[in-house]
Amino acid sequence: MTPGRRSSTFTRLLRHGFTDASAAERLLDSPELAAVRDDPVLLEALGATADPDLALHGLVRLLEAQPGHTARRELLDTLIAAKPLRDRLLGVLGASAALADHLARHPRDWEALVTYEPRDLHPGVAEFEGGLAEAADPISLRVAYRRCLLSIAARDVCGTTDVAETAAELADLATATLRAALTLAERAAPADAAACRLAVIAMGKCGGHELNYVSDVDVIFVAEAADSADEAKALRSATKLASHMMRICSETTVEGSIWPVDANLRPEGRNGPLVRTLSSHLAYYQRWAKTWEFQALLKARPVAGDLDLGAEYIAALEPLVWKAAERENFVADVQKMRRRVVENIPAAEIERELKLGPGGLRDVEFAVQLLQLVHGRADATLRSGTTLDALQALAAGGYVGRADAVQLDDAYRFLRSMEHRIQLYRLRRTHLVPEDEADLRRLGRSLGLRADPVPELTREWKRHSGVVRRLHEKLFYRPLLDAVAQLGPGEARLSPKAARERLEALGYADPAAALRHLEALASGVTRKAAIQRTLLPVLLGWFADSADPDAGLLNFRKVSDALGKTPWYLRLLRDEGAAAENLARVLSAGRLAPDLLMRAPEAVALLGDGEGGGLELRGRAQLEQEILAAVGRAENAEDGVRAARGVRRRELFRTAAADIVDSYGTETKPAEADQGALVDRVGAAVSDLTAATLAGTLRAVVRDGWGDTLPTRFAMIGMGRFGGHELGYGSDADVVFVHEPREGVDEREAADAANKVVAEMRRLLQVPSADPPLLIDADLRPEGKSGPLVRTLKSYEAYYRRWSLVWESQALLRADPVAGDEELGRRFVELIDPLRYPAEGLGEDAVREIRRLKARMESERLPRGADPKLHTKLGPGGLSDVEWTVQLLQLRHGWAEPGLRTTRTRQALAAAQAAGLLGAEDAAILDEAWVLATRVRNAVMLVRGRAGDTFPTESRELAAVGRYLGYGDGHAGDMLDAYRRTTRRARAVVEELFYGA
Repeated sequence: MTPGRRSSTFTRLLRHGFTDASAAERLLDSPELAAVRDDPVLLEALGATADPDLALHGLVRLLEAQPGHTARRELLDTLIAAKPLRDRLLGVLGASAALADHLARHPRDWEALVTYEPRDLHPGVAEFEGGLAEAADPISLRVAYRRCLLSIAARDVCGTTDVAETAAELADLATATLRAALTLAERAAPADAAACRLAVIAMGKCGGHELNYVSDVDVIFVAEAADSADEAKALRSATKLASHMMRICSETTVEGSIWPVDANLRPEGRNGPLVRTLSSHLAYYQRWAKTWEFQALLKARPVAGDLDLGAEYIAALEPLVWKAAERENFVADVQKMRRRVVENIPAAEIERELKLGPGGLRDVEFAVQLLQLVHGRADATLRSGTTLDALQALAAGGYVGRADAVQLDDAYRFLRSMEHRIQLYRLRRTHLVPEDEADLRRLGRSLGLRADPVPELTREWKRHSGVVRRLHEKLFYRPLLDAVAQLGPGEARLSPKAARERLEALGYADPAAALRHLEALASGVTRKAAIQRTLLPVLLGWFADSADPDAGLLNFRKVSDALGKTPWYLRLLRDEGAAAENLARVLSAGRLAPDLLMRAPEAVALLGDGEGGGLELRGRAQLEQEILAAVGRAENAEDGVRAARGVRRRELFRTAAADIVDSYGTETKPAEADQGALVDRVGAAVSDLTAATLAGTLRAVVRDGWGDTLPTRFAMIGMGRFGGHELGYGSDADVVFVHEPREGVDEREAADAANKVVAEMRRLLQVPSADPPLLIDADLRPEGKSGPLVRTLKSYEAYYRRWSLVWESQALLRADPVAGDEELGRRFVELIDPLRYPAEGLGEDAVREIRRLKARMESERLPRGADPKLHTKLGPGGLSDVEWTVQLLQLRHGWAEPGLRTTRTRQALAAAQAAGLLGAEDAAILDEAWVLATRVRNAVMLVRGRAGDTFPTESRELAAVGRYLGYGDGHAGDMLDAYRRTTRRARAVVEELFYGA
């Protein structure tokens, strides 16, 4: 051989995908291939295989094993002349070393790949039974099994069958093999065969018609006595036959084994009898079976033995399977079992585990099976044992999004193809992705990834695994399932009669109206109606958990009508975590949140947990950035403030929804136990939102009237609950305005500009629109309504120096800059600090004046006819009592205790306790009362849609307030008693600390 020729051949081999070109050259130079070594067809075909080196080595071994020259010549001639054989044989040799070994031991079995008739393309059980018919013992059965397996693998690697068809063929071959093995066992013990009727029920992947190349074949045995035979004797005979059949398949011989037959899915597992009668099976499943055992029965299929008895077994147990979802904690049990499987994977293997790891095959199977068991009770189209068929049915029925189903189908097929090719190489049972570079290269090429097989394979595997992981969590943990699973039999879908009965049972006040809403939502044959029919049984239960389920359903219909044509709305409710339950809570908790939502229904997206969703409250900086950006894009002040008010409305809805969900709790997350944390979150969120809205409005007005710069520096100082960051849903914005003329600007011009700004801001924030108005209240300014609306910093200084009264010092305790010129706001704070934290504290005269003012307010300002004990603001132990007590401590001791220098009530109370100004128990009593009164005010606004300081008198509204505060149906009286008890204790502390009693 000349060096040039060697170099040319060497290069050609590399180009065709050989990795060891030197070894390939030597094999091509072997006597067996001498006649065809230069045939381009052979090299081309070898290069198309998953592993050309392996294919060439296997071909040489097969030729060497032929019984003579004539047989070798026949094989080579057929190989070169017949492309179907060439593709099949070399394809198998390049993908499976184990089947190459089989061909080397049985060199004439290559002929099984020659025939290429249409009937050979998709054989079924009958064809495989024909292929095994001549097997007379376990060894010949193994040989015949491998011959059939050879043809399945050939169709697989050539792409004649897809992965689902291959898995079905493997299951059919397993069925034929079990039948052949049982026949051998019966021939060996004809007396036992005559004494019993034995049925073999396939379970797992074999039962589901989706078997792997190498897998345990899971079975359950059921037997009955033949004719009048004794049952005990019949069971003994059936057990012998079953045991022998299992050994025939499982035992290792000179031809290896076929696969293990595993009967551990039977009742009681290894501890239970191998064979039971049908009545014994039924009794077990009715009394003792665990949730996972019903899940396993989804794939049960009679495959061998007495098929009539097998059909009876399926018919008897099927109703129990479809009632499994009614079991207590059903969904939680299935989820827990899946988590336990993952937890048991060795840490070193979890990233390579194709079947059991996160994002693996089992994730798809568990998710599909769970959805089947939950929804298959009422929808028989879902009752398939085959994963991909069931997934297709779930998508057709609207239980799974079509796009999600397509992605899941693609991912499952890819991962199963990987699993098949990994197992096919050595015909070993494994689900681990190999680590060796050569193995990964072969695997990638076998899946059609030829350019750069290893990186391409890794990328595709991780991509599909990521899809599975994401969709598995989305489907498997979807909270809707839990609720649907807890419905009574027949309630997963609604007939008109069943709907009316359920509505009445759930406490709907007007079932007829509710039923009209349901019919409008769920009637018809559209996909939208199908999804609504899936959602509604669950939503009705969630609505019924509120004080006003009728309102919840009515609001749901309004939202659905408004968003019905948007593709994402129902998809969100079906797929996005807790979105459906969150919406149900929000729509049935009162008027405020639904009213805010109906002004812009697309805000329902906030209730999801996907991209762009979530009820996480946003901070001041984030809000102000968005509002100022919107104002900057607007053409004029009206448009700018309209945009700012739109953001405010959306964020008010987010805040209210988060508050409701946290207060009610969900089925996966208990209600927030820390009532103070709930109050603080709402107070901070509404205060930040109000401040950001004012900042945006100020920017819009100034830009429209004066361009970039107002003739005077201008700041807004929050007062009252606004300054204390304690605003409620119904609070006005209490502020005072301060300005300071810019250098060279006339004071009158500056004052006119500042007053115009205030007037325009107040107007624009109250213009009637779809967004709630924001009222600016400046009554806490010096001289109240009689004084000028806007003052300069010098004017404030002069006023406070000469005229300030003690109540104004008290009011200034809550003063905090909220918008406008930050430096001017800081100087205002410096100006008022000596007034609100007077050196050496308040004198006794001032203390007496504050007490006198408080007493007068209690007697004069309480609304006529109101029950003082239930008035959250002015009643004994209410907000006013607690706040005035804390503020008196601040006025007296703020100069000496830095912790008291805060505008926030709860922070000041905690600081007073830390400073030893009151005991821990008294502080806790005051804090509890203040938090409770604030919660009641928030609840009243959420429920009634308008602010109020007293409990509602209408029973449903009162019950809704109770539900928000954690009281169940019929416990409104307990809520009122608890309020009176809490505020009575607080009043006793106030009497001591404030009045000095």
